[in-house]
Amino acid sequence: MVRVSGKRPLGGMRRRGRVKLAVSIALAVPGVLMLTDWWQGRALAMDLLHPTGELSVRLMILAMLAGPLVELSGTAHPLGRLLRGWLTIRRNLGVAAFGYAVLHFVFYAADMTVPAMVDELPIPSIWTGWLALALLAIPAVISFDAAVTALRRRWKQVQYLVYPAFIIALAHWLLLDWHWLGAALHLAPLALVWTLRLARRRSLSRTRGFPA
Repeated sequence: MVRVSGKRPLGGMRRRGRVKLAVSIALAVPGVLMLTDWWQGRALAMDLLHPTGELSVRLMILAMLAGPLVELSGTAHPLGRLLRGWLTIRRNLGVAAFGYAVLHFVFYAADMTVPAMVDELPIPSIWTGWLALALLAIPAVISFDAAVTALRRRWKQVQYLVYPAFIIALAHWLLLDWHWLGAALHLAPLALVWTLRLARRRSLSRTRGFPA
């Protein structure tokens, strides 16, 4: 197989590129359908607010679950290959989450007037949405290979902004409808894997600190 000066095989890189492109197209389909329904009058903007916001949160969860699951399972696990594949599309999931957050804003703006949006801004259930969108925008705009190369370690540090963005997005959701169960169910898988990962790291730290 042809290699390029110690880099990854060209065939593998092209295959991953095609997979990522297919994933991005698939993730965009629901948004295109929602926009089409709204534009053609089959759906009201207010009716599309919840689906776009919920989809953005779910995509954030999928993006954040990949890393901890790979760390917990290890490379020897039978599901390791699937999980590593999931990890390779994590950036696509994060960008799609931002895309649906933007679409959420578009439908919100379409349902409101500018003065009404300004009047609502001090309300906690509203400004939390703006803040979550702003935080999510920062890692999203640098989610391309050139930025990874240019920023190096700082790129990963910037990507951590997705965590407060997710928590604030959940607060936005909760404050809007006060139905805590939906927000809790979305947080549960992440809380579980974060807890398990923390326990594993502490166990490994103790093991290394006290050799047999």
